[in-house]
Amino acid sequence: MPRYAILLRGINLGAVNRLPMAELRAELAQAGLADVETYLQSGNVALSAEQPDDLVARIERLIEGRFGLRIPVMARSHGQLREVVRANPFPEAAQDPKHYQVTFLSGIPDQVAFAGLAQLATPEERVANRGREIYAWHPAAIHSSKLANGLTPAKLGVAQATARNWTTVNKLVEMTADER
Repeated sequence: MPRYAILLRGINLGAVNRLPMAELRAELAQAGLADVETYLQSGNVALSAEQPDDLVARIERLIEGRFGLRIPVMARSHGQLREVVRANPFPEAAQDPKHYQVTFLSGIPDQVAFAGLAQLATPEERVANRGREIYAWHPAAIHSSKLANGLTPAKLGVAQATARNWTTVNKLVEMTADER
């Protein structure tokens, strides 16, 4: 059965959108999804699913119905995640994995908007777009970066966006590796 990474946006940030991972794992398993695992408390799930077509909508409905939260969800297959790592445009940034992020998008970003966003990067920062992912290295700090703060769905012309650091991206590749 194919494995997928499920990326939840904006959960467990302080007191906002609290979603206990143990309860989420149990609910996903009860809904018929297999081999459910979570990583950290920030909305990273790996699972096996036979029919991926409605997987995102199904999980969004489950979270809203069970937890009362409207949480944006995205999914990437193991192969898609492997390609994200293979296509890494900044290998040197991977040596600084906590400051190197991949923003996963629900669609291809508006290229004019992306070009404008790239202008926000400091001389030390790096940013590149590869399909539905944007790679961004913030060697000084992510939280104060104008570039990082601009990687939003509205500014990119997509419905959804969520970022993961390089360590998490590689962990999700590992977690989705074996079909069970």
